[in-house]
Amino acid sequence: MSAISAKIPRRTRLAVSAIVLLALGASGCTRLRTHQGYVGDPVLVDSIAAGVDNRQSVQTSLGRPTFVGQFDNNDWYYFARDSKQLAFSEPKASAQTVLHIRFDPAGNVVAVNKFGMEYIANINPVGDRTPTLGRNRSFFEDLFGGIGTVGAPGTGGGGGGGGPGR
Repeated sequence: MSAISAKIPRRTRLAVSAIVLLALGASGCTRLRTHQGYVGDPVLVDSIAAGVDNRQSVQTSLGRPTFVGQFDNNDWYYFARDSKQLAFSEPKASAQTVLHIRFDPAGNVVAVNKFGMEYIANINPVGDRTPTLGRNRSFFEDLFGGIGTVGAPGTGGGGGGGGPGR
């Protein structure tokens, strides 16, 4: 034993060790907060107006968009999401902002729309299998189920019938 530990009673050392372990264990349960996407100034975002701004002024004020429309380059989107997560659980969105700016072919702002949490889709998969409307077949039925059907009438395999070229 060292000189320091000889002076501290055993009961005190155990209490300090328990407190340290408790503090370390509790720190694993802290809530994690994350931000993904665009970080913008609300004043600049609110200053974008239809009929006033154009593509260049929007890019100067807000920067490059998070993404451009997949089917039309005249749609710009600025996306931001704040999430919370506790320990090992799935992250949950606490705030979301989607700014959609639409341009006309000349590059002038036609519409500015803001969306929030109402457009978050909640998807709950059913177990580890996707339900289907078909038959439940075993492994061996899948493996050997096609034997004898090649060329059989009505299966499209070319057995008989008056197809083209016959």
